[in-house]
Amino acid sequence: MLTVNRTFLENLYGRYNRREFVRPDPLQFLYDYDDPCDREIVGLIASSLAYGRVAQILRSVSDLLERMGRSPYSFLRRASHKSLRRTFADFRHRFTTGSEICSMLVGVRRVIARYGSLSACFASGLGDSGDTILPALSAFVKELTLGTNEHSNFLLPSPAKGSACKRLNLFLRWMVRQDAVDPGGWDNVPACKLIVPLDTHMYRISLALGLTKRRQANMRTALQITSAFKEIAPEDPVRYDFALTRFGIRSDLGPSDLLKRRDASKAN
Repeated sequence: MLTVNRTFLENLYGRYNRREFVRPDPLQFLYDYDDPCDREIVGLIASSLAYGRVAQILRSVSDLLERMGRSPYSFLRRASHKSLRRTFADFRHRFTTGSEICSMLVGVRRVIARYGSLSACFASGLGDSGDTILPALSAFVKELTLGTNEHSNFLLPSPAKGSACKRLNLFLRWMVRQDAVDPGGWDNVPACKLIVPLDTHMYRISLALGLTKRRQANMRTALQITSAFKEIAPEDPVRYDFALTRFGIRSDLGPSDLLKRRDASKAN
């Protein structure tokens, strides 16, 4: 049984879904790129490295983007496999190596050469049927990892293996939705099919709010939580993701503050 209502969530959205609450979210990097062809590459990089301590995430993403210059799209169009290996040889983010980054970017470059953009590639996997982007996401990952080694799949996990694909779903939220926080750019993917980016933090919030009772933060749980949000916002089920995840990401907003706000909303 849901313990939240639309009014409560809309109040959170109105209060926290603002640019002033973005930092220190890696989403901030996307704001520097007006061209969707650049932004989608930046978004994939920033979301793929969004694991570990936030300060380290920001340093790593900034380092990678500096190496690619003002236009990541132009950089990849010019780059050879050899030059990519050389450019990122000494890169490291926790246990992600320069070799793995190179492998992912080779996949991105190949997809762009074939489809023109990551957006076009992803849209090619969308069908008229189906409630979510899950089939398209599986096809997208398959295209990006074609011919790569298994070790590179941490950056681009496949939902076919049960992963919640939190970072990829985060990337899709950034690129598909467009509001005060999410910059958008992918107009060919419907927001109603997005899946909640589920990590352990969002999982705990969802448990507390009665959005799920499942015991694992996997894709099945992400789909269940998404279905719960669809009861409230059927056209935009990840609408409240940013506002909810401020409670715990920011030092001045903890999960207990969220529950207090929910209880106060009930009292009113």
